[in-house]
Amino acid sequence: MNRVTVRTTGAMLALSITLAACAKTGPRQEVTRADFGDEQIITDFTMGPPGARPGACYGKDVTPATVEQVTEHRLVEEAKIAENGNIITPAKYETVTEARIVEGREQIYFETPCPPRWTPEFIASIQRALTARGLYADYPHGELDEATRQAIRTFQISEGLNSAILSTESARKLGLVEIDLS
Repeated sequence: MNRVTVRTTGAMLALSITLAACAKTGPRQEVTRADFGDEQIITDFTMGPPGARPGACYGKDVTPATVEQVTEHRLVEEAKIAENGNIITPAKYETVTEARIVEGREQIYFETPCPPRWTPEFIASIQRALTARGLYADYPHGELDEATRQAIRTFQISEGLNSAILSTESARKLGLVEIDLS
């Protein structure tokens, strides 16, 4: 099995172009992973999550850690108090600020439409569906640019998924892929 890893600045269209180029030039190469930084499209279900469905493609993303800044005043030296109750020396404190991880980074997997579906026509349909929901303001040009990815993320956040990779469930809710009745 040949593997091709495509690194882009977030344009899944580049993945489609790469797949088309592989099909047209010489021996067929199977693309098993496209890398978009922390976001990936996995086309080989054996590299997907446990229990992955054969023939399905998966988005893999990493949710960022939630970190909080905590500032505390810690007692360094207690106050010295005279017998009559007067303060001889006030207490001394130090201010300590530290970052605490509230929730760690987590890898998430979700089913996504497979790369052969990501044609300019399909991407333009995504753009039109997001425009109809007030999430995409550009002309539906069929390129998976940063504005499209941000609109996908905004739509999916409202559905509980923080990713710019379109999930199959989101594609269904947008009316772009068939509903699995099995």
